[in-house]
Amino acid sequence: MPNRSMQRYVEIAREPPAEREVRERLKDFQEIADRFTEAEARRQASRCEQCGVPYCQHFCPLHNNIPDWLKLTAEGRFEEAYELAQSTNNLPEICGRICPQDRLCEAKWACTLEQAGHGTVTIGAVEQFLGDIAWEKGWVKPRRPREERSEHVAIVGAGPAGMAAAEELRAKGYQVSLFDRQHEPGGLLRYGVPGFKLEKDVIKRRTDLILQAGVRFIGGFELGRTTALADLQKEYAAVLLALGAYRPKRLHLAGAEKTTVIDGLSYLLASMDEPEVMLPSGAAAKDAKMHARGHHVAVIGGGDTAMDCLRTALRQGAASVTCIYRRGEWDRPGSRRELEKAEKEGVKFLWNAETRAVQCQSISMIEGDVRSCVGGSMATLFIDQYAHAGREARRLSIEADFLIAAIGSEPALPEEYGAPGLATNHKGALIVESQTGATNIPGVFAAGDLARGPSLAVWAIRDGRTAASGIHRFLTMLANRDYSLAKA
Repeated sequence: MPNRSMQRYVEIAREPPAEREVRERLKDFQEIADRFTEAEARRQASRCEQCGVPYCQHFCPLHNNIPDWLKLTAEGRFEEAYELAQSTNNLPEICGRICPQDRLCEAKWACTLEQAGHGTVTIGAVEQFLGDIAWEKGWVKPRRPREERSEHVAIVGAGPAGMAAAEELRAKGYQVSLFDRQHEPGGLLRYGVPGFKLEKDVIKRRTDLILQAGVRFIGGFELGRTTALADLQKEYAAVLLALGAYRPKRLHLAGAEKTTVIDGLSYLLASMDEPEVMLPSGAAAKDAKMHARGHHVAVIGGGDTAMDCLRTALRQGAASVTCIYRRGEWDRPGSRRELEKAEKEGVKFLWNAETRAVQCQSISMIEGDVRSCVGGSMATLFIDQYAHAGREARRLSIEADFLIAAIGSEPALPEEYGAPGLATNHKGALIVESQTGATNIPGVFAAGDLARGPSLAVWAIRDGRTAASGIHRFLTMLANRDYSLAKA
């Protein structure tokens, strides 16, 4: 007789957490999905086939032990399941919320159950459940070291890469100072991810945990302005750079120089209702005029940042919201689920649409003596839309008075943060040794988007953990007076 306990996927359908009604969730920035109950988490986790070759684990950047903690969850052993989940992931309940699981562990190429047509296991929702219940039950503790070490490490950048590295290094006993240009730790998790995906108290309890472990945080710090890299090297045994990739890519569009085009990252930062937050330009968010209420919004771009901008504009009360993307809906780089949420909430999409030019209908003056269509009169966007490859384009135009370019960002060049000796690749990202995060300057390491280019939080966490291991190896070898090996 077959073991029916191992075939729950046949009789139990995939049931992700319920979502709030659209009309209700557009009124606020709270998360849109409910959390599993204990019974729901056990039921959904029991659908895992416990594959002999767990591709879900392979396609997770952190190689989380997914089948094992799903099995423990199905058995109701939640504390053990959480311990296993957090052993490879510094931010499990956050990744459960914001990871594009449909492109990673829950993708068709990663989940055998999905390949068989039974619907993928709800891995992300179970991961979120485990993290949240662990906080509620008091299982989450600061990782204080058993023994202190004298070496002091500086980490510049308090986003997911810097946070993961700080926690790992502190657990090994190092003295850690975590620097950031913002006044609170968290990076884009705190300041760039909208609350409907990640509420701020969820990230704050994690940042507080790291500080409780003994990590020192210094806000309002800008490398190259506050202090030079060379000075940090003199004061600290090792330096980790995790500055992110905040420089917006330029929109090459005829007429754009006469129109205020807001970059997507700046718009999201300004929408956080955090008066002290700094924009990539160095300006204070409180001084930016970037509220979409009553405006006709057009967003150029089709990735997850574009989806965040579109859905934020809806919640701010935009009169209309349109997404213009140069490729098809199945060719975009972001999560399909994020697109589906945006569609459900009322975003209009123009696919295979190349924006050729923008023209103000009349130039108006706004605060600061800047000529702009935004906040004043309408602009007309001229678009070529292609039905199929090789077909002649259909010419169309739309009107908007709030234009956002969510076409990506890139790391700042080392010269901009006072570190001209660091080697970069052709995209401006720092070149690092893949197994350690070491740069070409001994004692200086890099992690996250600064070294990888714009990517996912889960990759930044992996890079931060890798760099922490590299720094530990480097400092251990220095302590053993084997500098030649430490440098290698």
